[in-house]
Amino acid sequence: MSPKRLLCAAALCLWFAGASAVAQTAAPTAESAAEPASAPDMESPAPETPATPAAAPAPVAPAAPAAPAAAAPLPAAPMTGPVRNVVLVHGAFVDGSSWNGVIAKLQQKGYHVSSVQNPLTSLADDVAATRRVLARQDGPTMLVGHSWGGVVITEASANAPNVAGLVYVAAIAPDLHESAMDLMKRAAPMPAGKNIAADPTGFLWFDRTRYHADFAADVPENLTRVLSAAQQPIAAKAFSETVSQVGWKEKPSWYVLTTKDRAVSPEVEKFMADRMRAKVVPISSSHLAPVSHAGAIADVIDRAARELSRQQ
Repeated sequence: MSPKRLLCAAALCLWFAGASAVAQTAAPTAESAAEPASAPDMESPAPETPATPAAAPAPVAPAAPAAPAAAAPLPAAPMTGPVRNVVLVHGAFVDGSSWNGVIAKLQQKGYHVSSVQNPLTSLADDVAATRRVLARQDGPTMLVGHSWGGVVITEASANAPNVAGLVYVAAIAPDLHESAMDLMKRAAPMPAGKNIAADPTGFLWFDRTRYHADFAADVPENLTRVLSAAQQPIAAKAFSETVSQVGWKEKPSWYVLTTKDRAVSPEVEKFMADRMRAKVVPISSSHLAPVSHAGAIADVIDRAARELSRQQ
């Protein structure tokens, strides 16, 4: 073979040898193709005996959001605007219909009026019933209580932003941790107390034959017969239950003092009204003033609402 041909053959052998080496380096084998490619920034595993596959890492639960730091509750801001709502809370031995005359007068004056039907089973139950009605009021509200209803509004009005003011009508207005019974003991027993008796279930009833004389002396007798027939008894335990919040300490208050009352002592009424610094409106009335003096009671509520509205 000529030297020229020998040189060409040598060159071809060298080219095939280099191509084979390149192919062995670049082309993956069947075994290596089955393995996942390494990440570009990670070292490839060493080509020794494959290690036992590691268990898949357990999923990590997302971290729960940090609970916000508990902040001290801020007192609810009072509502502003004219007072156009009135919520009425009855006492023992009557029901919400005892406010009917007052409701009619207030509606004539343009108020939105609601009368709570207290179950009279406990202070807590009556407060809950009152708060349900308060929650339905749209705007500032006058909260009014008669007799036992005064205990109820004292508790229910505390921290109630839509209660603009309180009106007590011959009502019991306890201080903190004080009960109705605590206040009644501040004076000699009243005639009405002798005509109240408990039944076997622990509920108190007013003697129908004495209802007119000792509870509603200035109400026509034919009406008192109807009222006594429809009377709602109250759980005896309620009179000993104490209030845990006192709304009259934070709300402006008015007190209708019934000077001819034979159920709640006028002396005790004056003590309670003075203690809460209420504006006192004396009325020559029996205990059931919402029935016998409906127009006068409505006027007191109206004047209180107007005064608060002017202060807005």
